[in-house]
Amino acid sequence: MNELKYAVIGAGAMGYRYGILLQNAGFNVDFIDAWEPNIQAVKEQGGVWVSRDHEGRHLVPVNLYTPEEYAGDPDVWIIFMKQMQLEDMLKRCSQLFKDHQVAFSAMNGWGHFEKINQYFSEDRIYGGTAIIATVLNGPGDVDFIGKPGTGSMHMCAMNEKVTDIEKAIAHDFAAANMNPEITTDFKGTCMAKIVFNSVVNTLCTMYQITMGQFMEFDGAHDMTKQLVSEAYAACDAAGIPMINTVDEEVESIEYASRVGNPLHYPSMYQDMIHGRKTEVDYINGYIARLGEQYGVDCRTHAFLTNGVHLAELAFQIHHQQ
Repeated sequence: MNELKYAVIGAGAMGYRYGILLQNAGFNVDFIDAWEPNIQAVKEQGGVWVSRDHEGRHLVPVNLYTPEEYAGDPDVWIIFMKQMQLEDMLKRCSQLFKDHQVAFSAMNGWGHFEKINQYFSEDRIYGGTAIIATVLNGPGDVDFIGKPGTGSMHMCAMNEKVTDIEKAIAHDFAAANMNPEITTDFKGTCMAKIVFNSVVNTLCTMYQITMGQFMEFDGAHDMTKQLVSEAYAACDAAGIPMINTVDEEVESIEYASRVGNPLHYPSMYQDMIHGRKTEVDYINGYIARLGEQYGVDCRTHAFLTNGVHLAELAFQIHHQQ
């Protein structure tokens, strides 16, 4: 197979992370975005400022376009948008989608694959998880959290069939130091990230603390196990096999928080402090709705969904000018 060409839809924290790491590994990458301050900053700077753990800030040239400007023909679309913005962005990019292309997305929450499926058939959609912490400091300025090689990811075809192009994408992700692992259970793979986020994203946002600070709390283990157990019960009732056991998932969350990214404020927190809507309805809210659908009591997830929305309101009240 010839070398793949990539285009990233959504030049935010994770879009930059994936695209720049692939670019640094020697692959052809373009970026598409709709946030005008970001586009303007990149054009004026001649690229995006990249740091790692708040150090070594340097300028990386990138090819960044609006959907209307872009005329490329990538083999692989990497999609990292906020859930609330995805539908409009896909419409704006629709004229660029072709039958030979595939789409990969490891966005937070659940709801994006139905939207992507309107433009790509199931045999051309690859989903996954990305336990890779990144912060967008501002327009054209991104900070990779964790040492090189930190983090992990899983990927799976929506139709659960391993293909040559999936193997090629995984090869490229490995070359970019993102530690990919191919699985054959699509929804279970994607649910693992939702469960992960339903703990650290939500609680760290509500209490405005880092992942490491959450782990320092004496009750962190019990809170983590309660949320994971509740989510797993809903998944079990829905017939979704998970890739980890409850205890393995709890251990994974605790390791990522205590060792992998202890200084990281999750993306949900970043959204809240910048006045953006959070994706909690697609994370804890999705788990609560899944439980309700299958007769499982997920009241903790339902409570935390409201808790994050209350935290959004409280943050706005406390920071009114």
